Order: sequence, then C-alpha cells, then structure tokens
Amino acid sequence: MNGAPQLNPAEGRRSATVAGHFGEWVQGRLGPGGPLALVTVACPALCVRATRAGDGAFALRQDPEILDTDLARAFLARLGAPEGRFVLRASMPPGGGAGASTAALVALARAARRDGPGLAAACLAAEGATDPLMEPDPQSVLWAPRAARVLARLAPLPRVEIVGGFLGAPQRTEPADMRFPDVADLVEAVQRAGSATALARIATRSAERCTALRGPADDPTPRLARALGALGHLRAHTGSARGLIFAPGTIPDHAEEALRAAGLARVLRFAAGGPA
Repeated sequence: MNGAPQLNPAEGRRSATVAGHFGEWVQGRLGPGGPLALVTVACPALCVRATRAGDGAFALRQDPEILDTDLARAFLARLGAPEGRFVLRASMPPGGGAGASTAALVALARAARRDGPGLAAACLAAEGATDPLMEPDPQSVLWAPRAARVLARLAPLPRVEIVGGFLGAPQRTEPADMRFPDVADLVEAVQRAGSATALARIATRSAERCTALRGPADDPTPRLARALGALGHLRAHTGSARGLIFAPGTIPDHAEEALRAAGLARVLRFAAGGPA
C-alpha cells in the first residue's frame, strides 16, 4: 500500500496510494516532562490516493478536503517538485486520528516523484506534527511525532484483528499540545509484547490514561470491549478513532452492529500487527 508511484504512460498520470493508521497502541510522554512518542496502529483499510493529473499551474482537488491548498503548494515546493494538477481522494475522515493529513502529504510527494530522505522533515514543516506513514513499515517504529524521527526500531507486534469506528466530532492535532500522560513504562512493555493479550493490555492502559486526562468521560469503548469479549481497546490519542482488539478470527458477528448502536460511525474491521 505504501509502495512506489504508479505511472500510466498513456495518460501521463502518476498515482500513489498511502495507507493510514487507526489511532495508536501507545502515545504519551517519555517521562513526565519528556518528549512525545507513539507506536501507530497500521490500517491498510484506510488510505489516501494522490494523482498528478497533468502539468500547469498548481491546482488541487480533494474528496474530502484534507489539506489547505497553500500548505500543499508550499510542501511540494519545499521538496523541489514542479507545479501541476493534483487530485486527492481519502477513505478516512480528517481529524479522525487515522493519519489523513500525513497520508495526503506523503501521497502527494510520491505522485510528484519526490519520495526521498527529506520527506519526513517536509511533512513536519507543513503540519508541525506528523505520523510515521512515510516509513516502509509504520507500525515497526517508536516515533517522535513532534520531531518526525524514529526513536527506536521494534520487533514485529503480535497479529490481532480490530473492529472500530469514529466517535463524535473530528479532533485535529494541535502541534503545540503536549497534554499527554507519561507512558515510558508502556513503551518499554510494547517492545517485548509477545502475545495478542499482552499487546491489548498495553493499548488499553494507554487509552485509559489518555481518556482520564483528555476525555470524553462518556466514552463507550471500554464498555463495548467488555460486552463483546475483546482482549482490550485502543483509541486515537488525538482524534475520534476507537477500536476493540481481538485475537484473529474471534470478532463476534454482531460487533459492527453493537458499535453503531453505541454511536460510532464508519465502522470497519481490519488486521494489524504481524510482519510487514
């Protein structure tokens, strides 16, 4: 999904598709006053596709609208890309905690043939905070989102299945927001999580700490996890994504219906963890 751009010589069009994510296994400060770090939940079910439709002055069509047009133009100029006409289509909502803006920037860069070592820095300059979606395997790194750099490489996480959706209004990331709990202990634990149960326990603790600090107080996700027999739950630590974590092949048939009844929208299921 995060591969090289596709060229259609007959039409002179270049397209690139970049998978999003679905919240985080862990996100917070490395110590009470430490830097922000996260381990993302890779989600191949959500993606952004960018197409360079032709030459000419810069123009951008989007569905839905994710990026400010001037920001997108400046981002491509920073990468040294020629102007042109671009189209962006996304299968995730902006502000959902699914990486829509970072995926859109990475897809634009790849459609413009500007996927190089400066891409993460360019995304950070454009957004002020970024997800590791330019990495070959985003779920295999401990990432510093306010510095756009890898803090550590991780072994493959256990394979799980997730059913989730989006709860309430979108919540866009504010780059200056550092109001996150200390998760140094959970970061250490996730690097040695040897089973789906252990990974789910870590994600649940990170989600609980985030909800205790940031709300909402009436989040139905923990209740749904208990009612459906999930191993645990996860969330976007900024954004509206919420998910229940199951061992492979154990999601109940009525899970999607239960999430919709609890008020979650755009419900989906996907596999996460495992080797890239």
